Amino acid sequence: MDFSLSPKSEDLRKRVAAFMDQYVYPAEKEVLAHERADSHEEHPIMKDIRKKAKAEGLWNLFLPDKKFGAGLNNHEYAPLCELMGRSPLGARAFNCMAPDTGNMEILAEFGTDEQKQRWLKPCLDGEIRTCFSMTEPDTPGSDPTQLKTRAVREGDYYVINGHKWFTSGAIGAAFAIAMVVTDPDAEPHRRASQIIVPTDAPGFNLVRPVPVMGHIGGGGHCEIIYKDCKVPVTNILGREGDGFAISQARLGPGRIHHCMRTIGIAERALELMCKRANTRWTHGSLLADKSNIQEWIAESRIEIDSTRLMVMNAAWKMDTAGKKEARKEISMIKVMAANMVMRVLDRAIQLFGAAGVSDDFPIARFWRDSRALRIADGPDEVHRQTIARRELRQWQ
Repeated sequence: MDFSLSPKSEDLRKRVAAFMDQYVYPAEKEVLAHERADSHEEHPIMKDIRKKAKAEGLWNLFLPDKKFGAGLNNHEYAPLCELMGRSPLGARAFNCMAPDTGNMEILAEFGTDEQKQRWLKPCLDGEIRTCFSMTEPDTPGSDPTQLKTRAVREGDYYVINGHKWFTSGAIGAAFAIAMVVTDPDAEPHRRASQIIVPTDAPGFNLVRPVPVMGHIGGGGHCEIIYKDCKVPVTNILGREGDGFAISQARLGPGRIHHCMRTIGIAERALELMCKRANTRWTHGSLLADKSNIQEWIAESRIEIDSTRLMVMNAAWKMDTAGKKEARKEISMIKVMAANMVMRVLDRAIQLFGAAGVSDDFPIARFWRDSRALRIADGPDEVHRQTIARRELRQWQ
């Protein structure tokens, strides 16, 4: 098990770190204030940052296929993704943001040549954004075999009817990849398919961005009504009934990317804690001299480094044995990373006091964004169940 980076990956790590220092961190306050004003338009500074990253070849670093991306495996991409996670703008700067990454991955793997040319290429070029439309308000998000949204074939078209929400990034997106039921009588894991739905298709009705902890800016986490929404049958990904398998292929890399980014978030929070503790004088001494603060910092360092090692192990196993064989490890880090980052952020907020819950510092934004990770891409409880079942199976 060797986690050392190739010369190519080490060079990219240094370049990404330098780019973050030069362009991304200095832009945070202005861009995030723009988004807090519930703006759905990308800030001109962000557009400029993305152009610079693309020009410097720091683009689509998440894709392992050299035909489409940087050709890095998971453990080579991990430290780059960690660096991106240190800023809410990081992944966007390099065209490595969710949900677009997952959509590009499945288009690259399952898309037809025509789909790749029409939908994937402009995504890779950064010309359009995308969204993924699976979660429904009336069915449990942790069990996609119970989806209700229907796509009925009529000649050369599918007609889609249903109700979705948390279709993240829908505002301004060119298309959604919708998870819909094409055969309600099939066995549970063959009921659904994934279909590309242009957001300007008649019947694609964006109702609202769902307020998330008081915020609706950016692309939103949107509620969508599909009302007799008609799309060509050529827009289906794979075959009818492949929806669940494709979603699993999509979620494997997505889950590990989330975990990589949480390490970056936790590292940034720990850095802010240490700087604050070393300069804040209260009750006769620096915060850094107080035993409880030292305990918070020590615990944070232990938890971050432990999580990083587990993430690197899962990445290595994905690279060497495949996503399916690494399923337990992916579930383990999904639980561990999502809980670790919340503990570190909670300590950071407490150390900063009232300033910690303000938007003058990035900690509150990190907390809002990170809390969802215990639910997104499978709640903790489902991942713990997966881990336990695989452990128990060994001793039956």
